[in-house]
Amino acid sequence: MNFLAIHIPCWLIPILVGIISAILGYLLGKLTGGGNHDDCEDRLSKLQAELDACRNKSRSLEGDLKSTKASLASSLTAAAAPVAPVASATTSSNLIPFDAAAAKAIFGKKIKEDDLTVVEGIGPKIQELFHNNGVKTWKALSECSIDKCQSVLTSGGDRFKMHKPGTWPKQAKLAYEGKWDALLKWQDELDGGK
Repeated sequence: MNFLAIHIPCWLIPILVGIISAILGYLLGKLTGGGNHDDCEDRLSKLQAELDACRNKSRSLEGDLKSTKASLASSLTAAAAPVAPVASATTSSNLIPFDAAAAKAIFGKKIKEDDLTVVEGIGPKIQELFHNNGVKTWKALSECSIDKCQSVLTSGGDRFKMHKPGTWPKQAKLAYEGKWDALLKWQDELDGGK
């Protein structure tokens, strides 16, 4: 009997070729590592762990933010409360606490406590004149009369006489009281402290 004499229906050949191809494709895929669900599950669990860590960090940061806001609110409330007079004879110490962070937030730069150059119209040389005349704090400058300020300027010689200290005590008072918004707004309207 001749092998070619067997009649195989012509529709059966494509089906057999398809089945054999599918089996070979499946086996090749397994051998080359494709379709490995364990790797996908490992990557998925790692990504889930990272997501959980990010969520925990976010919750922690939100808690820190809330506590910082609460702390800031309580410090602002304390700063706004009336200050009781101190019975001691210390006149050089400030009775109102200095808030460097609030000053920096308004002015956009670091402000040192009792830096007289914060007052518009006062530079380092004029500050030195005031220090030499015993005026070393914003409080002390705020308590000076305009005549006292002018006499300090006159003591420095002719190059300081031209300055007009008319607003300096009031500016110093705003700085001493921590009213940075009002001070900056006023200074925007001033021209060289005048």
